[in-house]
Amino acid sequence: MSTIKITATDGAGQFDAYVVEPTTKPAGAVVLIQEIFGVNDALRATAAQVAELGFIAVAPDLFWRQEPGVNLTDKSDAEWQKAFAYMNGFDQAKGVDDLNATLAVARTLPGANGRAGTMGYCLGGRLAFMMATRSDADVNISYYGVGLDGLLGELPQVRNKLLIHIAALDKFVPDAAKQQIVAAVAGNPHIECYVYPGADHAFARVNGVHFHALSATIANGRSAAALAEALK
Repeated sequence: MSTIKITATDGAGQFDAYVVEPTTKPAGAVVLIQEIFGVNDALRATAAQVAELGFIAVAPDLFWRQEPGVNLTDKSDAEWQKAFAYMNGFDQAKGVDDLNATLAVARTLPGANGRAGTMGYCLGGRLAFMMATRSDADVNISYYGVGLDGLLGELPQVRNKLLIHIAALDKFVPDAAKQQIVAAVAGNPHIECYVYPGADHAFARVNGVHFHALSATIANGRSAAALAEALK
């Protein structure tokens, strides 16, 4: 594991990205997109799991324009309040720009094979969906993204594999929005969408309060298969 610097395309400076490398190379790269809690211990654990699958994991610090190095958990109200404040102050368009800069760097890291995708959670799940329409990523994986129903007009821009994981009990996504997303992507050859019964928002967060082992295992297996197909 290491930390690299990535230069923002708008001239605002550089930001950190946490990197975990696999034991075997060359390898494809996975840009991991943070939740509202920053590049925290849970995301770093996910990066280690991605590296164990045989991919280079790269997790950029997307809140750097507000405060570098945010590392929060879901275990206290105070941390939730801080996390929501960062989310509310976050410029998603600039976040997509930073992700595209990260994607370009990830493709050229030592030991990279030139293929790269994204995988994001919560806020990152929304951004992974946006990367499917606004980047050249080889694959994009969205876990319980919020507000995806407002992005459905961009679906014609999806050119590569997009995998969407939806929690059936997600209190941040109304049932009508869930149904709208599922209906909108049905039949699209580039998109796979799955709804997980009994699972709440953040069901795959490592050590999270809503971790749902069965749903996480099934979803992570589908994600691993999609990454292997696109990046190996």
